[in-house]
Amino acid sequence: MVFNSHLFLLYFLPIFLILYFLSDRKFKNWLLLLASVFFYAWGAPKFVFYVAGSILIDFFLIRVMSRSDSHQRKLLMWISVLLNLGLLLWFKYMNFFVDQFDVMLSWFGSKPGEWTKIALPVGISFITFQKLACTLDVYKRQQPAFTKLQDYALYIFMFPQLLSGPIVRPGQIASQIVNRVDHDNIDYKLTGFYRFIIGLAKKVLIADVLGVTVNEIFALTHEEMSSGLVWIGAIAYTFQIYFDFSGYSDMAIGLARMLGFRLPENFNSPYVSRSITEFWRRWHITLSFWFRDYIFLPLAYATSRRMPKERYLGLRADKVIYLIATSVTFLLCGFWHGAAWTFVLWGVYMGVFLILDRLFLLKWLKRLGRIPSVVLTFLVIMVGWMLFRSQSTAEFWFLAKKLISFHPADNLVWLNPKFWTILGLAGFFSFWGGFKRIEQWVDRLYDYPGDKMILLFSVIAIVLCILCVASITATGFNPFIYFRF
Repeated sequence: MVFNSHLFLLYFLPIFLILYFLSDRKFKNWLLLLASVFFYAWGAPKFVFYVAGSILIDFFLIRVMSRSDSHQRKLLMWISVLLNLGLLLWFKYMNFFVDQFDVMLSWFGSKPGEWTKIALPVGISFITFQKLACTLDVYKRQQPAFTKLQDYALYIFMFPQLLSGPIVRPGQIASQIVNRVDHDNIDYKLTGFYRFIIGLAKKVLIADVLGVTVNEIFALTHEEMSSGLVWIGAIAYTFQIYFDFSGYSDMAIGLARMLGFRLPENFNSPYVSRSITEFWRRWHITLSFWFRDYIFLPLAYATSRRMPKERYLGLRADKVIYLIATSVTFLLCGFWHGAAWTFVLWGVYMGVFLILDRLFLLKWLKRLGRIPSVVLTFLVIMVGWMLFRSQSTAEFWFLAKKLISFHPADNLVWLNPKFWTILGLAGFFSFWGGFKRIEQWVDRLYDYPGDKMILLFSVIAIVLCILCVASITATGFNPFIYFRF
Protein backbone atom coordinates (compact mmCIF):
# COMPACT_ATOMS: atom_id res chain seq x y z
CA MET A 1 0.00 0.00 0.00
CA VAL A 2 1.39 3.39 -0.96
CA PHE A 3 0.32 6.95 -0.12
CA ASN A 4 -0.49 7.92 -3.71
CA SER A 5 -2.93 5.08 -4.42
CA HIS A 6 -6.73 5.01 -4.49
CA LEU A 7 -6.72 2.29 -1.85
CA PHE A 8 -4.85 4.48 0.63
CA LEU A 9 -6.41 7.86 -0.19
CA LEU A 10 -10.05 6.84 -0.54
CA TYR A 11 -10.37 3.86 1.80
CA PHE A 12 -7.57 3.17 4.28
CA LEU A 13 -6.79 6.75 5.36
CA PRO A 14 -10.38 8.09 5.79
CA ILE A 15 -11.55 4.99 7.68
CA PHE A 16 -8.48 5.00 9.89
CA LEU A 17 -8.70 8.74 10.66
CA ILE A 18 -12.37 8.49 11.61
CA LEU A 19 -11.68 5.61 14.00
CA TYR A 20 -8.56 7.33 15.35
CA PHE A 21 -10.20 10.70 16.05
CA LEU A 22 -13.22 9.05 17.67
CA SER A 23 -11.22 6.69 19.87
CA ASP A 24 -10.24 7.45 23.45
CA ARG A 25 -6.71 8.78 23.90
CA LYS A 26 -5.56 5.66 25.77
CA PHE A 27 -6.44 3.50 22.75
CA LYS A 28 -4.89 5.70 20.05
CA ASN A 29 -1.45 4.09 20.17
CA TRP A 30 -2.93 0.61 19.92
CA LEU A 31 -5.12 1.61 16.99
CA LEU A 32 -2.18 3.24 15.21
CA LEU A 33 0.01 0.18 15.77
CA LEU A 34 -2.66 -2.20 14.43
CA ALA A 35 -3.23 0.07 11.42
CA SER A 36 0.54 0.17 10.79
CA VAL A 37 0.78 -3.64 10.86
CA PHE A 38 -2.15 -3.86 8.43
CA PHE A 39 -0.59 -1.16 6.21
CA TYR A 40 2.72 -3.06 5.97
CA ALA A 41 1.15 -6.51 5.71
CA TRP A 42 -1.04 -5.42 2.77
CA GLY A 43 2.01 -5.13 0.51
CA ALA A 44 4.40 -7.55 2.23
CA PRO A 45 2.41 -10.14 4.24
CA LYS A 46 5.32 -12.58 4.54
CA PHE A 47 7.78 -10.02 5.82
CA VAL A 48 5.55 -8.58 8.53
CA PHE A 49 6.43 -11.59 10.69
CA TYR A 50 10.15 -11.00 10.14
CA VAL A 51 9.82 -7.35 11.17
CA ALA A 52 7.62 -8.19 14.16
CA GLY A 53 10.04 -10.90 15.31
CA SER A 54 13.07 -8.65 15.04
CA ILE A 55 11.24 -5.90 16.96
CA LEU A 56 10.42 -8.34 19.76
CA ILE A 57 14.01 -9.56 20.04
CA ASP A 58 15.46 -6.06 19.91
CA PHE A 59 13.09 -4.75 22.56
CA PHE A 60 14.21 -7.33 25.11
CA LEU A 61 17.88 -7.00 24.17
CA ILE A 62 17.73 -3.22 24.65
CA ARG A 63 15.76 -3.52 27.90
CA VAL A 64 18.28 -5.93 29.41
CA MET A 65 21.19 -3.87 28.05
CA SER A 66 19.88 -0.70 29.71
CA ARG A 67 20.05 -2.40 33.13
CA SER A 68 23.36 -4.23 32.64
CA ASP A 69 26.92 -3.45 33.71
CA SER A 70 29.52 -2.21 31.23
CA HIS A 71 30.79 -5.61 30.01
CA GLN A 72 27.38 -7.23 29.51
CA ARG A 73 26.03 -3.94 28.19
CA LYS A 74 28.61 -3.86 25.40
CA LEU A 75 28.02 -7.51 24.53
CA LEU A 76 24.26 -7.02 24.22
CA MET A 77 24.80 -3.88 22.15
CA TRP A 78 26.94 -5.82 19.66
CA ILE A 79 24.42 -8.69 19.54
CA SER A 80 21.66 -6.22 18.63
CA VAL A 81 23.81 -4.38 16.07
CA LEU A 82 25.09 -7.54 14.39
CA LEU A 83 21.62 -9.08 14.34
CA ASN A 84 20.15 -6.07 12.55
CA LEU A 85 23.07 -5.64 10.17
CA GLY A 86 23.08 -9.37 9.46
CA LEU A 87 19.42 -9.35 8.47
CA LEU A 88 19.98 -6.25 6.31
CA LEU A 89 22.96 -7.86 4.57
CA TRP A 90 21.02 -11.07 3.98
CA PHE A 91 17.89 -9.56 2.50
CA LYS A 92 19.35 -6.55 0.68
CA TYR A 93 22.85 -7.57 -0.35
CA MET A 94 23.13 -11.36 -0.55
CA ASN A 95 21.93 -11.44 -4.17
CA PHE A 96 24.62 -8.88 -5.04
CA PHE A 97 27.36 -10.84 -3.25
CA VAL A 98 26.33 -14.07 -4.99
CA ASP A 99 26.32 -12.35 -8.38
CA GLN A 100 29.81 -10.97 -7.78
CA PHE A 101 31.03 -14.40 -6.70
CA ASP A 102 29.61 -15.90 -9.91
CA VAL A 103 31.50 -13.27 -11.91
CA MET A 104 34.71 -14.29 -10.17
CA LEU A 105 34.01 -17.95 -10.93
CA SER A 106 33.55 -17.10 -14.62
CA TRP A 107 37.07 -15.68 -14.70
CA PHE A 108 38.35 -19.20 -14.01
CA GLY A 109 35.96 -20.87 -16.43
CA SER A 110 33.62 -22.21 -13.74
CA LYS A 111 29.87 -22.20 -14.04
CA PRO A 112 27.79 -20.12 -11.62
CA GLY A 113 26.16 -21.98 -8.76
CA GLU A 114 22.44 -22.35 -8.27
CA TRP A 115 20.86 -19.60 -6.20
CA THR A 116 17.28 -18.57 -5.51
CA LYS A 117 16.94 -14.81 -5.48
CA ILE A 118 15.97 -13.33 -2.10
CA ALA A 119 13.06 -10.89 -2.10
CA LEU A 120 13.70 -7.47 -0.58
CA PRO A 121 11.33 -6.44 2.25
CA VAL A 122 10.05 -2.92 1.67
CA GLY A 123 11.41 -0.32 4.07
CA ILE A 124 14.10 -2.62 5.49
CA SER A 125 16.86 0.01 5.31
CA PHE A 126 14.85 2.64 7.18
CA ILE A 127 13.57 0.13 9.75
CA THR A 128 17.11 -1.12 10.40
CA PHE A 129 18.54 2.38 10.86
CA GLN A 130 15.83 3.33 13.38
CA LYS A 131 16.44 0.14 15.36
CA LEU A 132 20.20 0.74 15.34
CA ALA A 133 19.66 4.34 16.48
CA CYS A 134 17.66 3.13 19.46
CA THR A 135 20.21 0.46 20.38
CA LEU A 136 23.16 2.85 20.19
CA ASP A 137 21.45 5.77 21.95
CA VAL A 138 20.40 3.53 24.86
CA TYR A 139 23.88 1.99 25.00
CA LYS A 140 25.48 5.45 25.22
CA ARG A 141 22.88 6.45 27.87
CA GLN A 142 21.62 9.26 25.67
CA GLN A 143 18.09 7.85 25.78
CA PRO A 144 16.30 5.54 28.23
CA ALA A 145 14.98 2.27 26.87
CA PHE A 146 11.31 1.95 26.01
CA THR A 147 9.48 0.37 28.95
CA LYS A 148 6.57 -1.02 26.92
CA LEU A 149 6.82 -3.30 23.90
CA GLN A 150 3.93 -1.54 22.16
CA ASP A 151 5.71 1.83 22.48
CA TYR A 152 8.92 0.46 20.94
CA ALA A 153 6.94 -1.30 18.20
CA LEU A 154 5.11 1.95 17.42
CA TYR A 155 8.44 3.84 17.23
CA ILE A 156 9.66 1.38 14.59
CA PHE A 157 6.40 0.54 12.85
CA MET A 158 4.45 3.83 12.65
CA PHE A 159 3.09 3.72 9.10
CA PRO A 160 3.60 7.40 8.07
CA GLN A 161 7.40 7.05 8.10
CA LEU A 162 7.68 3.26 7.94
CA LEU A 163 8.72 2.77 4.32
CA SER A 164 10.93 5.74 3.42
CA GLY A 165 11.54 7.82 6.51
CA PRO A 166 12.28 10.39 7.83
CA ILE A 167 14.66 8.37 9.99
CA VAL A 168 13.51 9.17 13.53
CA ARG A 169 15.70 8.93 16.63
CA PRO A 170 14.04 7.63 19.80
CA GLY A 171 14.74 10.91 21.58
CA GLN A 172 12.77 12.78 18.91
CA ILE A 173 9.54 10.86 19.43
CA ALA A 174 9.62 8.72 22.59
CA SER A 175 8.00 11.37 24.78
CA GLN A 176 5.32 11.99 22.13
CA ILE A 177 4.41 8.29 22.10
CA VAL A 178 3.93 8.30 25.87
CA ASN A 179 2.30 11.73 26.15
CA ARG A 180 -0.42 12.23 23.53
CA VAL A 181 -1.68 15.61 24.80
CA ASP A 182 0.81 18.24 23.59
CA HIS A 183 0.22 17.92 19.83
CA ASP A 184 -3.31 16.58 19.83
CA ASN A 185 -5.16 19.72 18.70
CA ILE A 186 -7.02 21.10 15.70
CA ASP A 187 -4.09 23.27 14.56
CA TYR A 188 -1.84 20.24 14.21
CA LYS A 189 -4.54 18.34 12.35
CA LEU A 190 -5.12 21.16 9.84
CA THR A 191 -1.44 21.93 9.22
CA GLY A 192 -0.82 18.20 8.93
CA PHE A 193 -3.58 17.90 6.34
CA TYR A 194 -2.25 20.53 3.99
CA ARG A 195 1.36 19.38 4.54
CA PHE A 196 0.23 15.92 3.43
CA ILE A 197 -1.51 17.34 0.36
CA ILE A 198 1.51 19.48 -0.55
CA GLY A 199 3.59 16.29 -0.53
CA LEU A 200 0.97 14.44 -2.58
CA ALA A 201 0.94 17.27 -5.15
CA LYS A 202 4.74 17.23 -5.34
CA LYS A 203 4.64 13.53 -6.14
CA VAL A 204 1.61 13.29 -8.43
CA LEU A 205 1.51 16.67 -10.18
CA ILE A 206 5.26 17.27 -10.59
CA ALA A 207 7.46 14.20 -10.05
CA ASP A 208 5.22 11.72 -11.89
CA VAL A 209 4.69 14.07 -14.85
CA LEU A 210 8.44 14.60 -15.22
CA GLY A 211 9.02 10.87 -14.75
CA VAL A 212 7.00 9.96 -17.86
CA THR A 213 9.31 11.97 -20.13
CA VAL A 214 12.45 10.95 -18.21
CA ASN A 215 11.60 7.27 -18.75
CA GLU A 216 10.91 7.85 -22.44
CA ILE A 217 14.25 9.61 -22.93
CA PHE A 218 16.37 7.02 -21.15
CA ALA A 219 14.53 4.16 -22.86
CA LEU A 220 15.97 5.27 -26.23
CA THR A 221 18.83 3.37 -27.78
CA HIS A 222 22.28 4.96 -27.83
CA GLU A 223 21.93 5.86 -31.50
CA GLU A 224 18.57 7.56 -30.93
CA MET A 225 19.68 9.66 -27.96
CA SER A 226 20.97 13.16 -28.66
CA SER A 227 23.03 15.28 -26.27
CA GLY A 228 20.12 17.71 -25.97
CA LEU A 229 17.75 14.97 -24.85
CA VAL A 230 20.30 13.69 -22.32
CA TRP A 231 20.58 17.19 -20.84
CA ILE A 232 16.81 17.53 -20.68
CA GLY A 233 16.47 14.06 -19.15
CA ALA A 234 19.22 14.74 -16.61
CA ILE A 235 17.70 18.05 -15.49
CA ALA A 236 14.19 16.58 -15.37
CA TYR A 237 15.36 13.57 -13.33
CA THR A 238 17.20 15.88 -10.92
CA PHE A 239 13.91 17.64 -10.23
CA GLN A 240 11.91 14.39 -10.31
CA ILE A 241 13.89 12.66 -7.57
CA TYR A 242 13.70 15.75 -5.35
CA PHE A 243 9.94 16.23 -5.67
CA ASP A 244 9.35 12.48 -5.42
CA PHE A 245 11.34 11.97 -2.22
CA SER A 246 10.60 15.31 -0.54
CA GLY A 247 6.95 14.71 -1.46
CA TYR A 248 7.00 11.44 0.48
CA SER A 249 8.66 13.18 3.44
CA ASP A 250 6.03 15.93 3.41
CA MET A 251 3.27 13.32 3.32
CA ALA A 252 4.85 11.39 6.20
CA ILE A 253 5.33 14.54 8.30
CA GLY A 254 1.78 15.69 7.50
CA LEU A 255 0.21 12.35 8.39
CA ALA A 256 2.14 12.26 11.65
CA ARG A 257 0.94 15.78 12.48
CA MET A 258 -2.67 14.75 11.92
CA LEU A 259 -2.07 11.93 14.41
CA GLY A 260 -0.43 14.22 16.98
CA PHE A 261 3.27 13.57 16.29
CA ARG A 262 6.04 15.93 15.21
CA LEU A 263 8.60 14.24 12.95
CA PRO A 264 11.94 15.86 12.03
CA GLU A 265 12.27 17.74 8.76
CA ASN A 266 14.03 15.89 5.96
CA PHE A 267 14.58 18.49 3.21
CA ASN A 268 15.43 22.19 3.12
CA SER A 269 15.66 23.48 -0.48
CA PRO A 270 18.74 21.36 -1.30
CA TYR A 271 19.26 22.75 -4.81
CA VAL A 272 20.05 26.25 -3.53
CA SER A 273 23.22 24.83 -1.96
CA ARG A 274 26.50 26.56 -2.76
CA SER A 275 28.57 23.40 -2.20
CA ILE A 276 28.18 19.66 -1.83
CA THR A 277 28.86 20.11 1.89
CA GLU A 278 25.84 22.40 2.16
CA PHE A 279 23.81 20.06 -0.05
CA TRP A 280 24.19 17.23 2.47
CA ARG A 281 22.97 19.55 5.22
CA ARG A 282 19.80 20.14 3.18
CA TRP A 283 19.15 16.79 1.43
CA HIS A 284 17.75 13.78 3.31
CA ILE A 285 18.71 15.53 6.53
CA THR A 286 17.84 12.65 8.86
CA LEU A 287 20.04 10.23 6.89
CA SER A 288 22.91 12.73 6.82
CA PHE A 289 22.70 13.19 10.59
CA TRP A 290 22.47 9.41 11.11
CA PHE A 291 25.69 8.78 9.19
CA ARG A 292 27.35 11.74 10.88
CA ASP A 293 26.52 10.64 14.42
CA TYR A 294 26.88 6.86 14.12
CA ILE A 295 29.59 6.44 11.45
CA PHE A 296 31.55 9.62 10.71
CA LEU A 297 32.10 11.01 14.22
CA PRO A 298 32.97 7.67 15.91
CA LEU A 299 35.30 6.82 13.01
CA ALA A 300 36.95 10.27 13.10
CA TYR A 301 37.43 9.99 16.87
CA ALA A 302 38.87 6.47 16.63
CA THR A 303 41.22 7.55 13.83
CA SER A 304 42.42 10.63 15.72
CA ARG A 305 43.48 8.46 18.67
CA ARG A 306 45.82 6.53 16.37
CA MET A 307 47.40 9.56 14.66
CA PRO A 308 49.93 11.24 17.01
CA LYS A 309 51.67 13.32 14.32
CA GLU A 310 50.56 16.81 13.32
CA ARG A 311 51.02 16.29 9.57
CA TYR A 312 50.78 13.35 7.17
CA LEU A 313 51.84 13.55 3.50
CA GLY A 314 51.97 17.32 3.79
CA LEU A 315 48.41 17.62 5.16
CA ARG A 316 47.38 18.54 8.68
CA ALA A 317 46.21 15.59 10.77
CA ASP A 318 42.64 16.94 11.03
CA LYS A 319 42.30 16.99 7.22
CA VAL A 320 43.63 13.45 6.93
CA ILE A 321 41.17 12.30 9.60
CA TYR A 322 38.35 14.03 7.72
CA LEU A 323 39.47 12.41 4.45
CA ILE A 324 39.47 8.90 5.97
CA ALA A 325 36.17 9.29 7.84
CA THR A 326 34.39 10.89 4.87
CA SER A 327 35.63 8.24 2.44
CA VAL A 328 34.38 5.36 4.58
CA THR A 329 31.12 7.11 5.48
CA PHE A 330 30.10 7.87 1.90
CA LEU A 331 31.24 4.50 0.64
CA LEU A 332 28.77 3.01 3.14
CA CYS A 333 26.17 5.67 2.28
CA GLY A 334 26.33 4.71 -1.39
CA PHE A 335 26.10 1.00 -0.60
CA TRP A 336 23.16 1.66 1.75
CA HIS A 337 21.20 3.07 -1.17
CA GLY A 338 21.42 -0.11 -3.19
CA ALA A 339 23.29 -3.34 -3.94
CA ALA A 340 24.94 -2.21 -7.18
CA TRP A 341 28.28 -0.75 -8.20
CA THR A 342 26.59 2.41 -9.48
CA PHE A 343 25.40 3.22 -5.95
CA VAL A 344 28.86 2.54 -4.52
CA LEU A 345 30.43 4.82 -7.13
CA TRP A 346 27.78 7.46 -6.43
CA GLY A 347 28.78 7.41 -2.76
CA VAL A 348 32.47 7.70 -3.73
CA TYR A 349 31.60 10.55 -6.12
CA MET A 350 29.85 12.51 -3.38
CA GLY A 351 32.63 11.74 -0.90
CA VAL A 352 35.28 13.07 -3.31
CA PHE A 353 33.53 16.42 -3.62
CA LEU A 354 33.10 16.66 0.15
CA ILE A 355 36.85 16.09 0.54
CA LEU A 356 37.61 18.67 -2.16
CA ASP A 357 35.35 21.10 -0.31
CA ARG A 358 37.40 20.61 2.84
CA LEU A 359 40.73 20.94 1.01
CA PHE A 360 40.09 24.03 -1.13
CA LEU A 361 36.77 24.06 -2.98
CA LEU A 362 34.72 25.88 -0.30
CA LYS A 363 37.07 28.87 -0.35
CA TRP A 364 37.10 28.92 -4.15
CA LEU A 365 33.30 28.76 -4.43
CA LYS A 366 32.92 31.52 -1.84
CA ARG A 367 35.11 33.84 -3.91
CA LEU A 368 33.19 32.86 -7.05
CA GLY A 369 29.91 34.29 -5.76
CA ARG A 370 26.52 32.93 -4.86
CA ILE A 371 24.81 32.33 -8.21
CA PRO A 372 27.82 30.73 -10.01
CA SER A 373 28.49 28.47 -7.01
CA VAL A 374 24.82 27.37 -6.90
CA VAL A 375 24.89 26.61 -10.64
CA LEU A 376 28.14 24.62 -10.44
CA THR A 377 26.92 22.70 -7.40
CA PHE A 378 23.67 21.91 -9.18
CA LEU A 379 25.61 20.53 -12.18
CA VAL A 380 27.72 18.34 -9.88
CA ILE A 381 24.54 17.04 -8.21
CA MET A 382 22.89 16.44 -11.60
CA VAL A 383 25.79 14.32 -12.84
CA GLY A 384 25.67 12.41 -9.56
CA TRP A 385 21.96 11.67 -10.08
CA MET A 386 22.77 10.30 -13.55
CA LEU A 387 25.13 7.83 -11.89
CA PHE A 388 22.50 7.12 -9.25
CA ARG A 389 19.86 6.34 -11.90
CA SER A 390 22.06 4.33 -14.28
CA GLN A 391 21.63 0.57 -14.36
CA SER A 392 25.36 0.01 -14.97
CA THR A 393 28.63 1.93 -15.01
CA ALA A 394 28.77 1.50 -18.80
CA GLU A 395 25.40 3.24 -19.15
CA PHE A 396 26.59 6.11 -16.97
CA TRP A 397 29.79 6.61 -18.97
CA PHE A 398 27.74 6.72 -22.17
CA LEU A 399 25.41 9.35 -20.70
CA ALA A 400 28.33 11.37 -19.31
CA LYS A 401 29.96 11.43 -22.77
CA LYS A 402 26.66 12.53 -24.31
CA LEU A 403 26.46 15.43 -21.85
CA ILE A 404 29.76 16.89 -23.08
CA SER A 405 29.84 15.75 -26.73
CA PHE A 406 26.84 17.72 -28.03
CA HIS A 407 25.97 14.86 -30.34
CA PRO A 408 22.92 15.66 -32.51
CA ALA A 409 20.14 13.19 -33.33
CA ASP A 410 16.52 13.21 -34.38
CA ASN A 411 14.19 14.09 -31.51
CA LEU A 412 12.17 10.91 -30.95
CA VAL A 413 10.51 12.09 -27.71
CA TRP A 414 7.67 14.58 -27.87
CA LEU A 415 8.35 17.26 -25.29
CA ASN A 416 4.82 18.60 -24.96
CA PRO A 417 3.82 21.94 -23.39
CA LYS A 418 2.69 20.17 -20.20
CA PHE A 419 6.20 18.80 -19.67
CA TRP A 420 7.83 22.20 -20.19
CA THR A 421 5.33 23.86 -17.85
CA ILE A 422 5.91 21.33 -15.06
CA LEU A 423 9.68 21.49 -15.61
CA GLY A 424 9.52 25.26 -15.23
CA LEU A 425 7.43 25.00 -12.07
CA ALA A 426 9.81 22.38 -10.68
CA GLY A 427 12.75 24.70 -11.30
CA PHE A 428 10.94 27.64 -9.71
CA PHE A 429 9.93 25.75 -6.56
CA SER A 430 13.37 24.13 -6.29
CA PHE A 431 15.23 27.44 -6.21
CA TRP A 432 12.79 29.85 -4.57
CA GLY A 433 14.11 28.76 -1.18
CA GLY A 434 17.29 30.64 -2.06
CA PHE A 435 15.52 33.86 -1.08
CA LYS A 436 15.68 34.36 2.67
CA ARG A 437 12.16 35.75 3.00
CA ILE A 438 10.69 32.87 1.01
CA GLU A 439 12.55 30.34 3.18
CA GLN A 440 11.24 31.98 6.36
CA TRP A 441 7.72 32.12 4.92
CA VAL A 442 7.81 28.42 4.02
CA ASP A 443 8.98 27.58 7.55
CA ARG A 444 6.00 29.50 8.99
CA LEU A 445 3.68 27.87 6.48
CA TYR A 446 4.76 24.38 7.49
CA ASP A 447 4.52 25.20 11.18
CA TYR A 448 1.37 27.35 11.36
CA PRO A 449 0.44 30.05 8.80
CA GLY A 450 -1.82 31.98 11.18
CA ASP A 451 -5.54 32.11 11.83
CA LYS A 452 -6.25 34.26 8.75
CA MET A 453 -4.38 31.98 6.36
CA ILE A 454 -5.33 28.56 7.71
CA LEU A 455 -8.73 28.57 5.97
CA LEU A 456 -7.21 29.66 2.65
CA PHE A 457 -4.57 26.94 2.78
CA SER A 458 -7.18 24.36 3.69
CA VAL A 459 -9.19 25.32 0.59
CA ILE A 460 -6.06 25.17 -1.57
CA ALA A 461 -5.25 21.75 -0.09
CA ILE A 462 -8.72 20.44 -0.96
CA VAL A 463 -8.36 21.67 -4.57
CA LEU A 464 -4.92 20.08 -4.88
CA CYS A 465 -6.28 16.84 -3.38
CA ILE A 466 -9.04 16.71 -6.03
CA LEU A 467 -6.49 17.34 -8.81
CA CYS A 468 -4.20 14.62 -7.46
CA VAL A 469 -6.97 12.03 -7.17
CA ALA A 470 -8.12 12.91 -10.70
CA SER A 471 -4.57 12.48 -12.00
CA ILE A 472 -4.14 9.13 -10.24
CA THR A 473 -7.48 7.99 -11.68
CA ALA A 474 -6.40 8.94 -15.19
CA THR A 475 -2.83 7.63 -15.13
CA GLY A 476 -2.58 5.19 -12.20
CA PHE A 477 -0.12 5.54 -9.34
CA ASN A 478 3.66 5.34 -9.59
CA PRO A 479 5.76 3.98 -6.70
CA PHE A 480 8.10 6.33 -4.90
CA ILE A 481 11.71 6.18 -6.11
CA TYR A 482 13.10 5.53 -2.63
CA PHE A 483 10.85 2.49 -2.08
CA ARG A 484 13.54 0.42 -3.78
CA PHE A 485 15.90 1.20 -0.88
